[in-house]
Amino acid sequence: MKHTLVARVEDQPGVLVRVAGLFRRRAVNLDSLTVGGTETPGISRMTFVVDTARVPSRLVAANLLKLEPVLDVKDVTNVPAVARELALIRVRCPEPERAQVAGLIDIFRARIVDVAPDSVMVEITGDVEKVDGLVELLRPRGILEMVRTGRVALPRGSAPQEN
Repeated sequence: MKHTLVARVEDQPGVLVRVAGLFRRRAVNLDSLTVGGTETPGISRMTFVVDTARVPSRLVAANLLKLEPVLDVKDVTNVPAVARELALIRVRCPEPERAQVAGLIDIFRARIVDVAPDSVMVEITGDVEKVDGLVELLRPRGILEMVRTGRVALPRGSAPQEN
């Protein structure tokens, strides 16, 4: 099963290496890892999607909390949360097919962010299933390049949730 863990960490050199080392030592497979700034200067938020087939998510969270720069960890898998992913996809698209491709991506509320003579770059934001759905529809046209951010998530509600 996949679990989404969100950790707040102090901005320090080497934090990412220490966290990655923990996952390596515990043989935990990371599906995705995103890191970004927060509303608090000096604090970053890390979002992990982990495969918990071998190691329970509570054990992963407990081990993360042992690392000095980690302030708190939440498993948001089974709580109301908003989770999103961003993808940029360069897809083969000759000029005569642009209107058809534009219509297709419009259904997914995606948008064309760059146009080249023989391709377009599409930006999509949404849950993993939405991104996967567009990728599968674009694949037969010829995906030339693609990058996905991995999941980011925040619990629902009006205020930060306490552990």
